[in-house]
Amino acid sequence: MDSLAPALDAQKEALTRRYGPASLPATGPWNDTIARMLEHRSVRSYKPDAVPPGALETIIAAAQSAATSSNMQWTSVVATTDPAKKKVLAEIAGNQKHVEQCPLFLCWVADMNRHATISATEQVEFETMPFLETFMVACIDVALAAQNAVVAAESMGLSTLYIGAMRNDPERVAEVFNLPKQSFVVFGMCLGYATEQGFGEVKPRLAQGAILHREQYDSSTAHDERKAHDEEMMRFSARHELQAGTWTQRVLNRLGPLKSMQGRERMRAALSRLGFEIR
Repeated sequence: MDSLAPALDAQKEALTRRYGPASLPATGPWNDTIARMLEHRSVRSYKPDAVPPGALETIIAAAQSAATSSNMQWTSVVATTDPAKKKVLAEIAGNQKHVEQCPLFLCWVADMNRHATISATEQVEFETMPFLETFMVACIDVALAAQNAVVAAESMGLSTLYIGAMRNDPERVAEVFNLPKQSFVVFGMCLGYATEQGFGEVKPRLAQGAILHREQYDSSTAHDERKAHDEEMMRFSARHELQAGTWTQRVLNRLGPLKSMQGRERMRAALSRLGFEIR
């Protein structure tokens, strides 16, 4: 029994970092993979050290091992180490300097061009291609692959950061990489070794009572759960001098004003110009 105590202590510590001491879920099966996943944090400061040889290819192998709907394999990845390209991408992302700073930047592409090419080559009309469902499936495939890549990269001691701001100007991103029609960068990803300052604290999440529903959806405790999470986030924000103190304030700031979309409110028109017909 004593031999289990250190592992249980480590599990509780990891859960406390993720949820705060007042919202711990029940402990259960545990291993090194789960422990590493709970240690995930977004890193915004990178050392200049290159990723090890072969690391990118291994990470992509992990990404390609993710589930893919009907084995359609909609994902492509464009990797860049070019400072000039990263500078342009950083500008698109609202001058996020870590995009320039990271040694390797990945653009995760919903690549429908590959399938359009098959349609043309085989002279078979793909009637399902223009529908929103197909586009959604392609983007979901990309997200699943990318998250596998994150887990793989972090298992190597690398750090990551998703950059959704590639969608601020998807047409310009497409120009940077000479993407074909019907391909769209869903998000970017910084990859590299975190500086000591960049490897920050694990950010709290909503308690499981707010997001885990058994048998049927139940929002009866939603207000109390949100209030408790706001208090935890307020303490986190104070430690890190963040402007939006509570989670509620972050939601208000992000979803309230249209300007917070940074141009993404024009996404449908941009996708049309990139060759997508979405019904």
